[in-house]
Amino acid sequence: MTELLNISPISASILVVLLPFMAFLIQAIRGKKSTSGIFSLVAIALSALLSGIFVFAEVWNNMPMHQTYDWFRIGDKTFTIGILLNNLTVLMLFIVSIVALPVHIYSRAYMKGDPGIHRYWMYLSLFCFAMLGLCISKNILVSYIFWELVGFASYLLIGFWFTKESAVQANKKAFLINRIGDLGFLIGIAAVFTTFGTLDLVDLFGKEGLVYSDFDNNTGLMTLAGLGFFLGAMAKSAQFPLHVWLPDAMEGPTSVSSLIHAATMVAAGVFLLCTLFPLFNDHVLLFITIIGTVTATLAAYFASGQYDIKRVLAFSTISQLGYMMAAVGIGAWDAALFHLATHAFFKCLLFLCAGAVIHEIAHAKDKSGLDFDPQDLRHMGGLRKYMPKTFVLMSIASLALAGFPLTSGFLSKDAIVIATFEWAMHKGGLYFIVPVLLVLVSILTAFYIGRLIFKAFLGKSRLPEQVRPHLHEAPKQMLYPMYFLAICSLFFVFSWNPISYHQAGILEGFSVDYIFKEIHSLHLFVPLTLTITALISWVIGYNWYVLGKYPLDANSGWIKAETNQLGINEFINNTFVKATLVISKTSVWLDQYIVEGMVNGTSRGTLYLSKVASVLDRYLVDGFVRVIRYITLRLSQLAAWWDKHIVDGIVNTIAGTAYYLGHLLRWIQNGRIQNYLGFAFTVVLIGILYLILR
Repeated sequence: MTELLNISPISASILVVLLPFMAFLIQAIRGKKSTSGIFSLVAIALSALLSGIFVFAEVWNNMPMHQTYDWFRIGDKTFTIGILLNNLTVLMLFIVSIVALPVHIYSRAYMKGDPGIHRYWMYLSLFCFAMLGLCISKNILVSYIFWELVGFASYLLIGFWFTKESAVQANKKAFLINRIGDLGFLIGIAAVFTTFGTLDLVDLFGKEGLVYSDFDNNTGLMTLAGLGFFLGAMAKSAQFPLHVWLPDAMEGPTSVSSLIHAATMVAAGVFLLCTLFPLFNDHVLLFITIIGTVTATLAAYFASGQYDIKRVLAFSTISQLGYMMAAVGIGAWDAALFHLATHAFFKCLLFLCAGAVIHEIAHAKDKSGLDFDPQDLRHMGGLRKYMPKTFVLMSIASLALAGFPLTSGFLSKDAIVIATFEWAMHKGGLYFIVPVLLVLVSILTAFYIGRLIFKAFLGKSRLPEQVRPHLHEAPKQMLYPMYFLAICSLFFVFSWNPISYHQAGILEGFSVDYIFKEIHSLHLFVPLTLTITALISWVIGYNWYVLGKYPLDANSGWIKAETNQLGINEFINNTFVKATLVISKTSVWLDQYIVEGMVNGTSRGTLYLSKVASVLDRYLVDGFVRVIRYITLRLSQLAAWWDKHIVDGIVNTIAGTAYYLGHLLRWIQNGRIQNYLGFAFTVVLIGILYLILR
């Protein structure tokens, strides 16, 4: 038992990552037999426990730890995998696991009875494994692998209800837009490896890291690397103009939305920029600041005109991520991480409360037999009477989002806004546009979240009479995780000082040296201004949406523009999607009628020529061969006869004559005198006959 409790932070962090992966494998093997989610729940609970006690508590504000293992070699370069534990990575590891735990508990009630719930637990565990692995990776290439796996798991979760066409389109949209960012990530990796010859974070950013040696980050290659990594962060963290996928991602279960929007997928981009911050030069940082500010402003404007309760929160997430990006751009990346941590809890709570509202209205709708959208704010109102606990919990989260005193959001939002004012005063001139716009965003944030609360929970109920008797508070299994998140949305979780962020433990853990000086007067003026303007926004919202004194024309162009997101989706669809489809159709036409026509024409010509060749071969070539064969055969027969009867006949005749003469002469020369006399007589007789006959 003692040895178990003495587990090292490195070993514990590996277990934190592997436990959800083991749950994923178990769920995959068991399939439809496992619907309770107990394996996923136990795994993430153990991961949260291990990350808090054996990793975060051991490493935070202590010496960083790392462990490296050889992976593969290319030439003389060795690529490694490893674990990196420092204040940044262990904070992210702990936040992801501690936010994922209440989501898992909540999901057991929220997803109960869903026919695909076995897939839900499998995808959820895979998602947590990928995000936890991303947090502690020591090598940028390994981080990229987990980055891709996070995108794949989110694709599965967003399209979980794949029988809905809108869900299928949403997950495809998220997947494709994130591929744009992933290309930028790859460009950044290539540029860093070309410059330094390594992708190891310790080699790059350690105390004696290559980045801190004689290194000039103002080169074109490093600017390209910085912009590449930021492009990856833009897509993952839904920054303008690559933000369009996140509102559509609301087609997934609300519990999934809470996890994606809290501290996992969309926060990965901010985490990446904070990890690689020393690489970025002034040009890249200014670009990050501009994009973050534009995103925060536009998303807050769009959120004010949405009627889907989840889309309001989705645009809110985009806007708050813009805040974080702007903080990274001005060099206050510790403030960005602080806001990431506080935002994780109150945004997760907002989504779980919205899920509770949707869950209960959907069940009441089914019991009444009516058909309407349970997510539309125009169908709500007066829910405080039926769901008082959910109302209180969502109000706490809304106050935190608006940056109201005594909440965690008050501390982290002030840290960013004050830092941007100090940065602008240091820079001067047009740089003041950034803090002014962020103040405007804060006012709009208070307005749109107040609008959501007023339209959903206050005023008269706009639900049909048949639905209201079936409404009630959410189940306790959904409320308990929400209680925990509500507590974490209050100031004392992050700082004992409710009105100053300087004592926040997260900021003390990083101690970033800013390029600008601190201006003490802003620490009173900015929080006071933001609080007063938030109260004014709520008073206006209460009069408009509760008392019914709405003075604006809902059909006016600028209100339709914010509801329709200034037509950005239509512009992208008409400019890029349709253009791509036209190119694709043109390519298909060219392939069918030109390329295939040429191929078919060539093949038909080839077939005709082959037939002609076949005829020529059969009647000309084969005929000629047959004639030559016949002539050759006849000539050979004649030669055989001539050889047999003429050549052999002459030879045989001469040989026979010689043989006969020899035989004859041999008979004469036998030693007998009478034979010699007979031969002589014969010769004389022949001579006489010759003379007589002549």
